[in-house]
Amino acid sequence: MQIAERFSRLGTETAFDVLARAGALAAQGRDIINLGIGQPDFPTPDNIVEAGRKALADGHHGYTPANGIAPLREAVAADILERRGVEVHPDRIVVVPGGKVTMFFAILMFGEPGAEIMYPNPGFPIYESVIRFAGAKPVAIPLHEESGFSFAADEVLEKITPATRLIIVNSPANPTGGVVAKAELDRLAAGLEAHPQVAVLSDEIYSRMVYDGLDHVSLLGYESIRDRLILLDGWSKTYAMTGWRIGYAVWPEPLVEHATRLAINDHSCVNAATQHAAIEALTGPQDAVERMVAAFDERRQVIVDELNAIPGFRCARPLGAFYAFPNITGTGHGAQALQDRLLNEAGVAVVAGTSFGALGEGYIRFSYASSTDSIREAMRRIRGCLAAAA
Repeated sequence: MQIAERFSRLGTETAFDVLARAGALAAQGRDIINLGIGQPDFPTPDNIVEAGRKALADGHHGYTPANGIAPLREAVAADILERRGVEVHPDRIVVVPGGKVTMFFAILMFGEPGAEIMYPNPGFPIYESVIRFAGAKPVAIPLHEESGFSFAADEVLEKITPATRLIIVNSPANPTGGVVAKAELDRLAAGLEAHPQVAVLSDEIYSRMVYDGLDHVSLLGYESIRDRLILLDGWSKTYAMTGWRIGYAVWPEPLVEHATRLAINDHSCVNAATQHAAIEALTGPQDAVERMVAAFDERRQVIVDELNAIPGFRCARPLGAFYAFPNITGTGHGAQALQDRLLNEAGVAVVAGTSFGALGEGYIRFSYASSTDSIREAMRRIRGCLAAAA
């Protein structure tokens, strides 16, 4: 069989590979602490589960509109107004089965041979993967440890060429936990006024997870670029709903029809009962979200202190999401080698920084979506593993 050449350009998300390897070792009787996978260790709140159960009992078993049921899109619009202070019409919202779908749709819309798409590096690996799959040229936006893995807006703007179609911004970020400073977002939005042909995909899936008294700054709040901004958000992280597979995007009006057609061609619609559960998530009590974020904040303090106590590690304090991204160059190990060693010898699953782009060499991603006890035990094992190799 001869498959299309473009499949040779399609990458993967290594966190799932690590999850599988960790699972295989656990099945052999190994005690594995998984700090690799990026999903909350909390259950979906009971009120949301009950809403999904009720939707099934009430007979919501069929197809829905491709862009999502109207009550859900209205609830999303109300939530955006409350949390971001921006009024958007529900018709500009397209509900999809997870955040990756919006990434895929946006990159396919703008990516083709001869086009350039800018993306954060180190960054979520699906960005670069799909850019290459679409045939476009990926142009890295370097994220710097010394600035808390923010970016310099001037550096982004200097990389824009006549071939630039789309810029991807992710704040708070995976894998670094970095938050782009408002001053840099201000400069980026102002600078983009000189490049009206460039669209922006703002991945804000971790928007509710910011710390140290920071407020989330949404690119949707910049009126000058709002007519070419695609906002990505969803329920997976905020409401511990990764397995429910539901997200949404706010699209510029001219792109809504294209996104909806892609949805029809790709998946028809999102699971009906999940959409009703998502309404309850947005409109119901938010106590569970607040408790989860508070727990992540406590774990953040623990894991950063523990990582900085390991010889050869240096970890900046993340300001968002639930990831720590320590510099491990002082250990003398490369990222991939250390990832494999920690899993095989210490029983700790982590993800090499190189899984998130070439600029991730010298770093390891830790997810602190795990209990404090598990984090402390993982750090004890890592210290022992590295000391044994010294």
